[in-house]
Amino acid sequence: MIKEISLSTSKRNELIDITNKVKEIVKQSKIQEGICVVYCLHTTAAITINESADPDVQRDIIVNLSKLVPENGDYQHSEGNSDSHIKSSIIGASETLIIKDNNLILGTWQNIYFAEFDGPRQRNVIVQLLQK
Repeated sequence: MIKEISLSTSKRNELIDITNKVKEIVKQSKIQEGICVVYCLHTTAAITINESADPDVQRDIIVNLSKLVPENGDYQHSEGNSDSHIKSSIIGASETLIIKDNNLILGTWQNIYFAEFDGPRQRNVIVQLLQK
């Protein structure tokens, strides 16, 4: 089963919590055991799992990725978003989660985030569920 999540981002760099959207897709599937793959269709964005309890974690990720890979670095790519491509490669295009009893298995503080590095834009995420 494959579903798509559409997003509107509002900043050049931001993390958007998509956990509830992914959980709803799993619930509606009625799959009891399996795998959930969350995949980003864009080369300047990514998917990550990280802490949800303290919003400073998301801020720290964005701020420090921008220090590691500055917007105005020594880049030859002419579109002006080379840093976005590099950040996307560092974080990665997908996450794989386990489904048990029709629920995603996530740690107490874990949520799923869409990482925007070249916004604001309209974005799409693919969620594929594989039943055991």
